[in-house]
Amino acid sequence: MDPAPSPSNMTKQRRKAMAPKVRLKHHPNLWPPFTQLAIADSPQRVVAGDGALLLRESGEPLIDAISSWWVTLHGHAHPVLAEAIAEQARSLEQVIFADFSHTPAERLAERLSTKTGLERLFFSDNGSTAVEVALKIACQWWHNNNEPRHQIIAFDGAYHGDTFGAMAVGERNLFSAPFDDKLFPVARVPWPATWWGDNDVESKEQDALRVLESCLECPTAAVILEPLLQGAGGMTMVRPEFLKQVEQRVRQSKALFIADEVLTGFGRCGDWFASHRAGITPDLMALSKGLTGGCLPMGVTMASEKIFAGFLGAEPNLTFWHGHSFTANPLGCAAANASFDLLEAEPEHFLCFEDRHRPYLEDLASHPRVQRPRLLGSVAAFDVAVEGATGYLNPIGPIIKRIAMEQGVFLRPLGQVVYLLPPLCISDLQLRHCYSTIRHALDQL
Repeated sequence: MDPAPSPSNMTKQRRKAMAPKVRLKHHPNLWPPFTQLAIADSPQRVVAGDGALLLRESGEPLIDAISSWWVTLHGHAHPVLAEAIAEQARSLEQVIFADFSHTPAERLAERLSTKTGLERLFFSDNGSTAVEVALKIACQWWHNNNEPRHQIIAFDGAYHGDTFGAMAVGERNLFSAPFDDKLFPVARVPWPATWWGDNDVESKEQDALRVLESCLECPTAAVILEPLLQGAGGMTMVRPEFLKQVEQRVRQSKALFIADEVLTGFGRCGDWFASHRAGITPDLMALSKGLTGGCLPMGVTMASEKIFAGFLGAEPNLTFWHGHSFTANPLGCAAANASFDLLEAEPEHFLCFEDRHRPYLEDLASHPRVQRPRLLGSVAAFDVAVEGATGYLNPIGPIIKRIAMEQGVFLRPLGQVVYLLPPLCISDLQLRHCYSTIRHALDQL
């Protein structure tokens, strides 16, 4: 007689029997982000990039109208960036930054300090960790000053990344639901999103400010926001006037002010930083995405000298005990400095991009399916009129994405929100084709 199966084997057999019988269309060893492989189509293999174009293994080139998740600032395979990385790789590719320094990191720190007005730079490796660093610095700064403050204030609809601290200050939704019981509590303030022709913006702003004032009655460590533009939250925009009022109230409460400029930095909002355009001065600023021109992963958190001074002293407990193996990676620093050079040499590429979008978006705004058109720097967006629930899972997004790809344009709508966020190098002809493709897609719905 065969021995009875062990409980562990029975569990494995039960799980195997319950597993969905699906035929995956993806590579058997890859697990792509934000993708349900049981229902997703096969990915298209890209063999090269050229400016605003993605060159596929099969099929015509695609215009990368979203800068490959908002990182490709100057275009794909830019020769200046490629040469800067190659030249750096021939001399120094990596060194532990806790014991050593190097010229590319020092030069980048000096340039970012000058541009942001924040004196100290702390390196990390992506946008989420840049936000994590900002949150940890803010909380420990109060601890080091013997005045522990625990409340963090964030805004409805925010997205700050997918690590635990970044999730905690972001909107609680489908992405964070499995971890809700592990995320620290956060006070929430409405985000008074606005658009062309919005007659209620002032009342929405006043409502939000009243909630903020109420939240700030509790001693607060920091207030975090995405200045002017919430990206993953639906490309929702607020006015500079609102952010100035927010900063005023934060200063009165003595809380620290964190600007998450992971998306909005490096010209994306029509100025070097959205904080500049809004006329606000944060205590801490998180940067990534366009930092290296989209070539290599890197994040930085800028801090004021006042914040930095709170971590100085002979006592070990004052130290900011945080780090990454690839802190200040020389290749990433070289790419960032080369990207900086390009932005400084041709600032009109980002200062004037809004003017390139405007006539096309104004024309598109008359389409019966277009609602809430809005524009900020290199980012143009609108909502598609849909039936039923709106949000990231609205099925209209994948439909528009498929139609656009058939026309040679890569879009990735956020549910019913369609947006363009192309590389700064996109030609007028390519930009015009993006808008004509969007109109064609709307006509096909």
